[in-house]
Amino acid sequence: MQDLIVLVLEDEPFQRLVTVTALEKNLAMPVLQAADGAEAVAILAASTHVDILLCDLKMSGMDGLAFLRHASNSAKVRAVVLCSELDAVLRQTAISMIHCLGLTLLGDLGKPFNLVDFSQLVKRYRALGNVAPRPLESTELASFADIQRALNNGEFEAYYQPKVTLEGQKLVGAEVLARWAHPQWGVLAPAHFLPVMETHGLIEQMFWHLFEQGLSLRQRLASQGVAIELAFNLHPAQLACRKLTEKITELLKRYQVAAPSVMFEITESGLIRVPASSLENLARLRMLGCGLAMDDFGAGYSSLGRLSDLPFNQIKLDRAFVLQMQHRPRNAAIISCAVALAKALDMSLVIEGVETAEQQACLIELGASVAQGFLFARPMPERHFITYCVHQVASERSTLADG
Repeated sequence: MQDLIVLVLEDEPFQRLVTVTALEKNLAMPVLQAADGAEAVAILAASTHVDILLCDLKMSGMDGLAFLRHASNSAKVRAVVLCSELDAVLRQTAISMIHCLGLTLLGDLGKPFNLVDFSQLVKRYRALGNVAPRPLESTELASFADIQRALNNGEFEAYYQPKVTLEGQKLVGAEVLARWAHPQWGVLAPAHFLPVMETHGLIEQMFWHLFEQGLSLRQRLASQGVAIELAFNLHPAQLACRKLTEKITELLKRYQVAAPSVMFEITESGLIRVPASSLENLARLRMLGCGLAMDDFGAGYSSLGRLSDLPFNQIKLDRAFVLQMQHRPRNAAIISCAVALAKALDMSLVIEGVETAEQQACLIELGASVAQGFLFARPMPERHFITYCVHQVASERSTLADG
């Protein structure tokens, strides 16, 4: 912990003293501390950045919620740890707010402060690369013209995040994600370009770029004896296109990829209102043999109704349920119910956002079998994913030979 800049926002003097004293024994520099949000704002203004903010929520004056808003706008806070005695449901609401603000949440420690638990969160922080995300201010969002130029120049690349079995970490598939190899800014995540694409109707153009890249890779992997399922994200607006399945069929034939090896993920929130043309496309994709996954399951408002009405054969449980399941009995209960629901509906279940071995062990105990997350692998470019796949196949063959 010695090189970290930590800010403790806590209004109760004794609790603040205990926390700061424990931290200063393990840090090479003084711990920043504030008794309310206004004091924390002043400290942040005088700092280049804060690595980890330990944040209480309820306090007089500017409270923790208001300060988190300010922290997001400043782009100076790299990660947040909640330290609050509020009811678990209210803390979960704060966690959702933190995610919406674009801040990185390391965990929810509750009170009293525990140095051992905090040390585990520091390990997670270092595993994330100890790098602040680029601030998503309007001045940093690319322009329509720049994105259109990038699409024309083929600058959008498919990255692949593996899906593996929780036991044995056997590769079963991968989600195809969009990244922009920007000539000046380096590799950019979707938050930097998706809002502009959605506004100007460019999502579909990018999708076909990524879809062809993925199918081409799937064809090459198959020639090397690697047979996996690739999952592509479909924007709700694309489902209304009458020629969607026709073009998908054409490209599957061109790249000689079997339809059952392709999964399409559609977010639950995008399915609240589904026009007839979208229902037709969903039905046709399943008739073609492709898989359909309800993505971010549990994050929207009509999960069960949509599962009943639409032809999904996979559920992807939203990462929010995994994040704090070891500290929130409700989350573990929801995951257990999701496992049972998927089994009863004869659907596969993928758990998103697995970051720690403790989460992995808990999910196995709850009956989950397949997951994706930083614990197993981060999204990676094509060349790295090929190496990853070849290594996985070699390891499996070696295990079989030894057996």
